[in-house]
Amino acid sequence: MGEVEPGPAGPLEPPEPPEAPASRRPGGIRVLKRNMKRNGSRNCLNRRSRFGSRERDWLREDVKRGCVYLYGADTTTATTTTTTSSSSSSSSSSSDLHLVLCTVETPASEICAGEGRESLYLQLHGDLVRRLEPTERPLQIVYDYLSRLGFDDPVRIQEEATNPDLGCMIRFYGEKPCHMDHLDRILLSGIYNVRKGKTQLHKWAERLVVLCGTCLIVSSVKDCQTGKMHILPLVGGKIEEVKRRQYSLAFSSAGAQAQTYHISFETLAEYQRWQRQASKVVSQRISTVDLSCYSLEEVPEHLFYSQDITYLNLRHNFMQLERPGGLDTLYKFSQLKGLNLSHNKLGLFPILLCEISTLTELNLSCNGFHDLPSQIGNLLNLQTLCLDGNFLTTLPEELGNLQQLSSLGISFNNFSQIPEVYEKLTMLDRVVMAGNCLEVLNLGVLNRMNHIKHVDLRMNHLKTMVIENLEGNKHITHVDLRDNRLTDLDLSSLCSLEQLHCGRNQLRELTLSGFSLRTLYASSNRLTAVNVYPIPSLLTSLDLSRNLLECVPDWACEAKKIEVLDVSYNLLTEVPVRILSSLSLRKLMLGHNHVQNLPTLVEHIPLEVLDLQHNALTRLPDTLFSKALNKLNKLEQLEELNLSGNKLKTIPTTIANCKRLHTLVAHSNNISIFPEILQLPQIQFVDLSCNDLTEILIPEALPATLQDLDLTGNTNLVLEHKTLDIFSHITTLKIDQKPLPTTDSTVTSTFWSHGLAEMAGQRNKLCVSALAMDSFAEGVGAVYGMFDGDRNEELPRLLQCTMADVLLEEVQQSTNDTVFMANTFLVSHRKLGMAGQKLGSSALLCYIRPDTADPASSFSLTVANVGTCQAVLCRGGKPVPLSKVFSLEQDPEEAQRVKDQKAIITEDNKVNGVTCCTRMLGCTYLYPWILPKPHISSTPLTIQDELLILGNKALWEHLSYTEAVNAVRHVQDPLAAAKKLCTLAQSYGCQDNVGAMVVYLNIGEEGCTCEMNGLTLPSPVGFASTTTIKDAPKPATPSSSSGIASEFSSEMSTSEVSSEVGSTASDEHNAGGLDTALLPRPERRCSLHPTPTSGLFQRQPSCATFSSNQSDNGLDSDDDQPVEGVITNGSKVEVEVDIHCCRGRDLENSPPLIESSPTPCSEEHARGSCFGIRRQNSVNSGILLPMSKDRMELQKSPSTSCLYGKKLSNGSIVPLEDSLNLIEVATEVPKRKTGYFAAPTQMEPEDQFVVPHDLEEEVKEQMKQHQDSRLEPEPHEEDRTELPEEFDTAL
Repeated sequence: MGEVEPGPAGPLEPPEPPEAPASRRPGGIRVLKRNMKRNGSRNCLNRRSRFGSRERDWLREDVKRGCVYLYGADTTTATTTTTTSSSSSSSSSSSDLHLVLCTVETPASEICAGEGRESLYLQLHGDLVRRLEPTERPLQIVYDYLSRLGFDDPVRIQEEATNPDLGCMIRFYGEKPCHMDHLDRILLSGIYNVRKGKTQLHKWAERLVVLCGTCLIVSSVKDCQTGKMHILPLVGGKIEEVKRRQYSLAFSSAGAQAQTYHISFETLAEYQRWQRQASKVVSQRISTVDLSCYSLEEVPEHLFYSQDITYLNLRHNFMQLERPGGLDTLYKFSQLKGLNLSHNKLGLFPILLCEISTLTELNLSCNGFHDLPSQIGNLLNLQTLCLDGNFLTTLPEELGNLQQLSSLGISFNNFSQIPEVYEKLTMLDRVVMAGNCLEVLNLGVLNRMNHIKHVDLRMNHLKTMVIENLEGNKHITHVDLRDNRLTDLDLSSLCSLEQLHCGRNQLRELTLSGFSLRTLYASSNRLTAVNVYPIPSLLTSLDLSRNLLECVPDWACEAKKIEVLDVSYNLLTEVPVRILSSLSLRKLMLGHNHVQNLPTLVEHIPLEVLDLQHNALTRLPDTLFSKALNKLNKLEQLEELNLSGNKLKTIPTTIANCKRLHTLVAHSNNISIFPEILQLPQIQFVDLSCNDLTEILIPEALPATLQDLDLTGNTNLVLEHKTLDIFSHITTLKIDQKPLPTTDSTVTSTFWSHGLAEMAGQRNKLCVSALAMDSFAEGVGAVYGMFDGDRNEELPRLLQCTMADVLLEEVQQSTNDTVFMANTFLVSHRKLGMAGQKLGSSALLCYIRPDTADPASSFSLTVANVGTCQAVLCRGGKPVPLSKVFSLEQDPEEAQRVKDQKAIITEDNKVNGVTCCTRMLGCTYLYPWILPKPHISSTPLTIQDELLILGNKALWEHLSYTEAVNAVRHVQDPLAAAKKLCTLAQSYGCQDNVGAMVVYLNIGEEGCTCEMNGLTLPSPVGFASTTTIKDAPKPATPSSSSGIASEFSSEMSTSEVSSEVGSTASDEHNAGGLDTALLPRPERRCSLHPTPTSGLFQRQPSCATFSSNQSDNGLDSDDDQPVEGVITNGSKVEVEVDIHCCRGRDLENSPPLIESSPTPCSEEHARGSCFGIRRQNSVNSGILLPMSKDRMELQKSPSTSCLYGKKLSNGSIVPLEDSLNLIEVATEVPKRKTGYFAAPTQMEPEDQFVVPHDLEEEVKEQMKQHQDSRLEPEPHEEDRTELPEEFDTAL
């Protein structure tokens, strides 16, 4: 790849390769020069750029060591032509890349000295490039950057820093890269043939031509710096093509004495560049120069010739103070009125700016200022001053001299109180202090500011309010107190208040003056009382949603001009008649309350939208839609009606009187009669899904406006072909699909299965993608994910394709779920490359894997997410949220973090006006406000876990966790369940992209796929260890490939059985001892039953299902009689056997058994029984037998006799004998080719033995007596005889 140039001996040097030349570099750093190939699509290096093993060994010795990738200038870099012809050619630096080995203490000056360069440049996220100070340490910058992203392990940080793909987020340059189009926008120059004037009297001459700012500068080539210059203002002028000469343009200034210059270019490319840039200048009406986002440290020298500049935009640069074109020289612009220096990280206020007396607008936001100089009072003409996003705590008194100041922005600073200087600034009418540190709302201070009308105190720390006197305030009209911590608010003294925003506080009581009140927004509080006096006669909009109101306030019912009333998500039980009698109300939102009845309407009302979803309505008044006394329909103007989520059985037929109705949503009710809506002339959208419809009465012709009809979820609805033909003209018709016939042979048993549904809504593209892998990491786990790009579809698709591979790599590196999940997100964030610089996506990842930490659990679920995608687990029918919503509205801690880092949060709660999320994958240009570090949670899966729901933001905005779980719990098909969730969200008004994934979980003993089915074979040292018995899970359909025996049909022949069981069911076995009987064959184990490490016996219930066609001994099943207390359906019986209680008939006569090890036997004696292994013969399997002599006590009860016999087809029980072993423990594989053995496919209540209720106490008592019985004394060593044991080699 390249050669290593060693530096002087020192602690920074790795071992030198023998072939490396012995050249030295100053500073003690090592540089690896390589000609790297670049990835054109992502502008990153491929794997060939990685250094060798020697360098890696050197790095591993200390985590403070690392490497810095040092890029040359970009290949598109071009230096501007100067005075000589030779300099007119573009020069691009080499694309060679240097790997500089250094430590976190290595400064930039040392690297520059070793590279022979003047400076190093840092670029973040492919955006701006700034010059590093000589004392800055590049490697420490990289490590700090990775640490803030979320990496915690120093070794992993060191490893990530060596990855060349990191260059898409952070990279270093040895020369400042500049793209050609950037240079064109800043300055165009060249030596061309120029002719002055419109006539041909002047000759063409070679001149140096510069286009910078608003002027065209023409000068002599030789004396360009000292000779005469001709400056041509272009604003308001014109540019024309010279037809008589190829590639020529005529530049003319504005005014009566306009001058013209003809310029001839050599190539078409140059001609187009100059024409494009000059056209932008001449089209301006005012002299404006926009140099934002160009990584400038100073303004171009030629810009000072444009003395007509009135507005200069230098936003998002790295402007310096003391440079030839720095900020201290901006006073030279004599006509400058507007200056934007925001986001320049100045740190200190440029005092010389205070000498530009012509300034009327100055923007200095996001520069890290801690104070302002007193000289700012010299800007007497200043009208707008923006200081947002700094660290200011006070304002100088001299600011009060600016009597023309009409706008002052100090949001997102560190003010703890309203500055007193506001009292002097009488031209101000607003206090804009969002995102500061105010804890007390002092109305007395505001009362002294008679000129203030608007108060914006969003996102402060307001907890209390102070009123100094009872004097009323008649000047404040608008107050915004959103996102604070207020518990009680009394603004009754603000008698001129017109609009109040106080949402997302903790308000319990609100008191206002109603004299001038027009709009009130108080959602997402804890309000139980809202007092407004007098009655607000001017109120038009009232939002009291998501509170604790039990009734609609009386004053709201009396408001004569109210048009919009939203009281959804409260505790209302009734709707006042006065509300439904309002002659001004247009929109009424009553959803998600406890309303049971609606009052009867008397008069006509102009209501247009009525939302009654999710209440307790059982019926609607018959006269709700009928005609009033004035012969007008009571709801004549009703356009939208939402009745979903109630208990309605019918909709009044008078709904046909609502001639303007275009939307009817009534899903999730008990409606059995199709409402008469198909005759309405303007009906467009009808949703009657999830009801009890049986038939539909269709008119002769459907309305032409009908576009969407949803009839899904009506299980009893049968549509005839004629009806379907009529409905075929509807744009969107949703009906249930007939299920495809399935056979038992196609049914398989898995731990999980999933269904996915994605709907674009009213958008023209789908920006939601999902990841679903039922078999992951060699089939021992599963991965599911959801990705929402909001407005972009590229990132969700990239994450869908790459995130599973990243997870697989991380799982192999770490077993800690928090570590590998966090690294998966962070690495995926890096792998987005250039696509992730400007675009972002929410991400949710769910990983199911065998649980090695909790022996009582079979699988664990690890969930990680960023953004607004969420996962909810259904456990025992209850929702369990597993993720966290990272948004400014729902996460106060994240909102505070973003505020502390001085991001600007707009009024719609978006970071820099881009996104409401505080953590995402991508959007790297919003670092450090937006981070990719995920929230991670892990939970062991249990038998109670039924399903897992993954959804994007749109789904959970319209569905609660409980409703989503209840909607799909009893849906058999996960795909149908996912579609139902999406349909519900759209029914609730979701118009955005919506995605839902439903994962059905089948975690339990019935999902076992190992050969042993949970029971281990004895080993030479004893039996498997005892563990806590879990409740018997509900069996599910076993997999055809699992170790559970398949259920055989009663018509299956003996040969079919033997072929199904396999050749290992042979009767011929070795007669050797225990050591020779067990072959060294690896057992196939499932994740439920990992290979045990101890030799003790495992105690747990077993289950077996037997065929009813033929008994194992060949006898007719009618020979036996049924047993009292046994419940069976007569076809098959499922026996739950506790293997510690399984006994034979004449156990006393059985030969003595071998005691392999005293330890397991002693442990079993403590529990009441001990087991040995009986010898197999041609008929019997090896049955586990207890060693206690008291064997018949449990058989006295009829309820327990089922444990010692087999239920046959006539309900009889065959007793166990030594020669007829009819009940086999479920973990034993069949040993005979005759007889059938099966495990249950689906447990039914009538298919299992049940101990009658009146016998439960007796059984418990006998079990207790059995355990307390006297144990048989242990036989002497000499009395024991060795018996040859025989085991099935299949096990």
